[in-house]
Parts: sequence; structure tokens; C-alpha cells
Amino acid sequence: MASVSSLSLSTLSKCSDRKVVVSSTRSLVSNSESFRFLANFPSHSIGIRTSSSASKMVIRCVSSVTGVPTVSETKLNFLKAFRRPIPSIYNTVLQELIVQQHLTRYKRTYSYDPVFALGFVTVYDQLMEGYPSDEDRDAIFQAYIKALNEDPEQYRIDAQKLEDWARAQNSTSLVEFSSREGEVEAILKDISERAAGKGSFSYSRFFAVGLFRLLELANATEPKILEKLCAALNINKRSVDRDLDVYRNLLSKLVQAKELLKEYVAREKKKREERSESLKANEAITKCLGQQQFAGM
Repeated sequence: MASVSSLSLSTLSKCSDRKVVVSSTRSLVSNSESFRFLANFPSHSIGIRTSSSASKMVIRCVSSVTGVPTVSETKLNFLKAFRRPIPSIYNTVLQELIVQQHLTRYKRTYSYDPVFALGFVTVYDQLMEGYPSDEDRDAIFQAYIKALNEDPEQYRIDAQKLEDWARAQNSTSLVEFSSREGEVEAILKDISERAAGKGSFSYSRFFAVGLFRLLELANATEPKILEKLCAALNINKRSVDRDLDVYRNLLSKLVQAKELLKEYVAREKKKREERSESLKANEAITKCLGQQQFAGM
């Protein structure tokens, strides 16, 4: 998958009203702060009401727990499904992602949609680019989505469907989806209606990445096009700006970490080769001395 273009957006911790600046460069290195995934997901609440009478106190407990798994259970399901060790550079980010996605997945307003799927697939493929094993990379994806009680095949199929559609669009047709008929157009219309309050819709950072991926594939990454697409989908553009900035920072830190990992692996490989050569030299000397002693006898 092609690399997502670099963005210069709002700061990570503040939701300022700065314009999006999109460049065509593939460089994603940034000196900004480390990315964070922040979300609240209260599992229960307890209310205590005291009557005016000193002799009575009424305690009322209200629980919102309805069989929803905990974050720990979701993480455990992932570890059970994929038991092989994962290099720490990848595992740390995956653990952060699965926490964030769990919180999104089990909101009352959550409803799966293909743009969300495209966003996650884009993030996952960017994060796992260069993973030592292609087979493990796919197995980790399967384990991750299944741990969230969703279908990994559906994610891949829907993401591919939207990518193929976006490649055939331009800056005009992309934002005018509501005036046309088609499978993807119907998906976007449904999102627009739900986001407008006519159904269940839960915005997330993966959704923001999915939107930008559509723009990138349609070669329509101008800030004004993003603004028009957000308006057509009834999505808050300021939230999208903020979350794309988080995504950019995440990839920036990953690029830097991968470079450090590459240097570490190269150093360790060189050390092993040097130890191996030294061992071979010692064995050769020992063998030679043994042959000389045998000849003397």
C-alpha cells in the first residue's frame, strides 16, 4: 500500500482551528510529541443518595455493564490467538491500538462501516510495513480483529472495495457522492445520514484516516476538498484535522523507531559475525596445534 502523505495539522493536544497543509512527500518524520490514544469508557457507576432524615440513607447502584468484555479480556483474547513473540517496537503500538479500538468498538453508538475499516487497515499496514514475516503479519491482523469480535475478512474486503472506488474518482466526483448511485455511494450516504443524527454513528480516529485515504487515492488531498467531504458526510472537520495529526505523529515515531531497530539489528549481526569468525579462528589454531603435537609423537 502506498504511504500516506505527510500532513501539517493542528497540535496533538489542542484542537486549534489551523488549516490543513498536505504535502506530496512520503517523509513522515516529525519532532512533535509522542502520540497518545485518549478515551474514556466507564464500566459502571454508583450513586449514593442520603435522605434528609438522619436515620435513613438510601444507596442506589446503577450499572451499565451488559456483558461487554473488558480491555484486559480483549487483549488476552489477542494474545491467545497469536502466541508467537512480537518485536517490542510493533507490540507496544499494537497494544495501544487495541485499547483504543476496544473503547470505540464497545460504545453504545458504535456501528461498523467500511470507511472505519479502511482507516484501520491503512494504519495497520503502515505500522506493520517491514515486519519480518509476511505470514505472521497476516496472522496478527486476524487475531487482532477477532479479539474485538469482528470479521477480519470483512475489514479487508471493504477496505479494498473503497480503495478501488476512490482510484476511479476525482476531487469533484468524490464529494458529490450523494448525487450518484452505486455500492460505495450508498455506503457514504448511509454514513452521512447516521452522522446527521438519523441513526447510530460513532466517529473515531480510524474513520478520519479512512477519509484521508479516500482523498489520497483520488489525488484530491487539498484542504478544501477535505472540508467539502466532511461537510457532505456531516463530520466535524476540526476533529478530523486533530486525528490526522495524531496519525502523522504515530507514523513519525514509528519511522524513527524502525531506523533505531535497523541499526541495532545491523550491530548485532556484525557482532555475531565477528564472534563466529573468532571462534572459527580458534578452532583452526587448536586443530593445527593438535596436528603438530601428533606429528611430534
